[in-house]
Amino acid sequence: MDPFSPLDLAFTDPNHPFHLHHMELALGEAATADLEDEVPVGAVIIAPDRGVIASAHNMREQLHDPTAHAEMIAITQAAESLKSWRLERCILYVTLEPCPMCAGAIVQARLPLVVYGCADPKAGACHTLYQIPSDPRLNHRARVIGGVLADRCGAVLTDFFARRRAMGKK
Repeated sequence: MDPFSPLDLAFTDPNHPFHLHHMELALGEAATADLEDEVPVGAVIIAPDRGVIASAHNMREQLHDPTAHAEMIAITQAAESLKSWRLERCILYVTLEPCPMCAGAIVQARLPLVVYGCADPKAGACHTLYQIPSDPRLNHRARVIGGVLADRCGAVLTDFFARRRAMGKK
């Protein structure tokens, strides 16, 4: 199976076992973020010939860095692992639909496939508000599959923000 072949329609199914397995790994990263009192978003990047080459979670609070989203950290790790900024045969799995910053980084990294869990109605830039990775005006486009374990990915975020509101935190 070549996940990059446009002919492999089964691979576009959000319930494909390959996607479910890797989203579980991303959910594990989201759980780590939650334990660290970070917004619980997790990401993993796989290279089909090497397996998982990056795994990360949000670290904005710890690093005092507005760009420390799970996707950005994972992209940096993957590029270092491959010794190349071109992630042309990799797949990004992330629990929340990427924001405009992360979607731009996806295009710049030449990621061909992005798989996300739940949609982001406030900042989603793959399907919801914008379609940056698939915009034909850009020099690179990525296929995007959304909705993988969406209920679980969304529940992690809903529970986190409910706890924070109950504690009076922003």
